[in-house]
Amino acid sequence: MDLQAMRREYGLGSLHREQLNSDPVKQFELWMQQAIDSGLLSDPTAMTVATVNNERVPSQRIVLLKGYDHKGFRFYTNKNSQKGQDISTNSQVNLHFAWLPLERQISITGSAIPLDSEDNDRYFHSRPKESQVAALASQQSRPVESRDVLESHYKSLLREYENTEVPRPEHWGGYCIEPQQFEFWQGGQHRLHDRYLYSKDGANWRITRLQP
Repeated sequence: MDLQAMRREYGLGSLHREQLNSDPVKQFELWMQQAIDSGLLSDPTAMTVATVNNERVPSQRIVLLKGYDHKGFRFYTNKNSQKGQDISTNSQVNLHFAWLPLERQISITGSAIPLDSEDNDRYFHSRPKESQVAALASQQSRPVESRDVLESHYKSLLREYENTEVPRPEHWGGYCIEPQQFEFWQGGQHRLHDRYLYSKDGANWRITRLQP
């Protein structure tokens, strides 16, 4: 398998300074809507979350974006998971959207701020009941003897809460990533990609073109 020989050209579009909104959240909203409307992405809200633990070891995983505004970008998780433990000691997080069929990427760096109980409860109880029970059943990132053990515990809880509300686990909740930097990347011919960095400058954003 010759991976070095695998290559393709990027030529779907280009990105120029005059096309960019001065507000990176509005620029993100434009690209997100275009990603959804394209029909080319099965999970346009999927994003990689990169964290670093207290031993400076990085890790990544994919989660779904569940909301955003000028305060930040929100996702929910089991806070006893690896990412939750990392965030508890190092709140700096990077989010990455890889919309490869559109030859676009967005990277967002910021600080993770825990959401309050009211927000956590509201989103938790908006999920399908089966997903609520799964959150209760799974000790995310912890070892388990087998799939059968996990499913048996899940089915037992499903029966237990069949006719009653599922309590949100205290360790389950969300984070709002307060952005400090954005990078918008558009694939370009001959690997001369278009890259723009938004950096926080007081109440404003400074936009810089980066070399590919």
